[in-house]
Amino acid sequence: MTPPALSPAPNRWLQLLAACLTAVLIPLCFTGPAVVLPSISQALGGTPVQLNWILNGYILAYGSVIMVSGSLTDLYGPRRVWLGGLAWFCAFTFPIAWAPSASWIDFLRLMQGVGGAAAFAAAMSSLAPLFHGAARARAFSLLGTTFGIGLSFGPLISGWLVQTAGWRWVFHGTGLVGLAGLALVAASVRATSGAAQGRFDWRGALSFTGALGLFTYGMLLAPENGWADLAVAGSLLLSALLAAAFVVTEMRTPHPMLDLTLFRGARFVGVQVLAASPAFLFIVLIAILPGRFIGIDGYSALQAGQLMIGLAAPLLVVPFLAALLTRWARPGALSCAGLLAVAAGLAWLARDLAGGAQGLWLPMGLIGIGIGLPWGLMDAMAVSVVERERVGMATGIFNTVRVSADGVAIAVVSALLATLIHAQAATALPGAGRQDLLQAANRAALGQLAEAAELLPGAGALLHQAYDAAFGQVLYALAVFALLLAGLVYALLGRPEAATAAARPQVS
Repeated sequence: MTPPALSPAPNRWLQLLAACLTAVLIPLCFTGPAVVLPSISQALGGTPVQLNWILNGYILAYGSVIMVSGSLTDLYGPRRVWLGGLAWFCAFTFPIAWAPSASWIDFLRLMQGVGGAAAFAAAMSSLAPLFHGAARARAFSLLGTTFGIGLSFGPLISGWLVQTAGWRWVFHGTGLVGLAGLALVAASVRATSGAAQGRFDWRGALSFTGALGLFTYGMLLAPENGWADLAVAGSLLLSALLAAAFVVTEMRTPHPMLDLTLFRGARFVGVQVLAASPAFLFIVLIAILPGRFIGIDGYSALQAGQLMIGLAAPLLVVPFLAALLTRWARPGALSCAGLLAVAAGLAWLARDLAGGAQGLWLPMGLIGIGIGLPWGLMDAMAVSVVERERVGMATGIFNTVRVSADGVAIAVVSALLATLIHAQAATALPGAGRQDLLQAANRAALGQLAEAAELLPGAGALLHQAYDAAFGQVLYALAVFALLLAGLVYALLGRPEAATAAARPQVS
């Protein structure tokens, strides 16, 4: 028998609408800066690391804080954390438009990510007790479709705003969405007490955030300074030490932010693997393709936004279809099939990328369809593998993996792209200065080919060729990675016994 809803049906669906409006802020905050980054660079300047942090600052803060936010939601209830998160988000979003430098935008984006993480963690936690069975699958597939709307139309809207009103209106518009969400939450979400007991795990929160932040910083700094640089090596080493300290802390504290015993279950691990998959196979394309389209291929911001629709538009419908397909196929098997389709699409895109825009729609569409299958299923799976009092923690872990993987993936792939460009340029230009080569490769990886050519006079054509070759190698590497992830997801979630367990709430 289906458990009764914990709030009246009208209020329940209004609360789902509030959650969807909160959820759409994530792709808007991600796709918008990816499209307007060239405009920000022209207006305010900035080093490659500062410009990269405009993208990664939000993702890093979001991924670092969302597990903390899940724990706070368990302790204090969703309404308080949700409202506070949206208010914080809006307070730091509007000033981005008037920031005097790229470094100021970096700081404001970090603060923006903190608010976004708190709001979304509370939104996710609030929905889990309200929907059950098939209704839960539909509710969370709607949440996945909301992501698709932001990813599909975010680049197009941002490109249109850049050309008609200026890049600052990208952030004004996002802030207005946040204000609308704030009003809707205040009207629809009732105050409740937290489901968990105990104190907040500050030591775990600080060590986790520090480890993730230092790792991302080191990966972003490496292409510009080199892997042997003291700051790069020191950041990565300290990140590893803090990660070890986090594990020790969580094992010893009586009320951990992250209960490591959850990872003993294959189905729980499988959901986390699934959560990380879109970061490396889809989100990273959202970050690096606009730079290529604008800086390398010569498209306008609006044209780049139109091209990105081909990649993200399938997320408007595929998550819903995935939920319907679970009547005949296991969620793990569907997710595996989606990852195989992504692998094929990435290899296809690598082969045809240099052929012009017309040949990109089909491979980009295949990638979007493939990633849409797990996208529509994994949110519901994430809240179905733990008992109710740990839903906030499970939500926090799931979204921490999903969003922190975004930042890690962008940092790793950007570093790989810059390293491959540098290796080819260094081979062809043995007499060039080491620092000039590093700087030029890093600029080229951002799509700033003209600025890179100024550092290596007469090498513009060579840098363009190196970029094309490196970009193709990165896409093929991601295709292989997609195949490996498909096999792992099937092993953990695709078998009948794993799928059955994943669909059944865990009982303590």
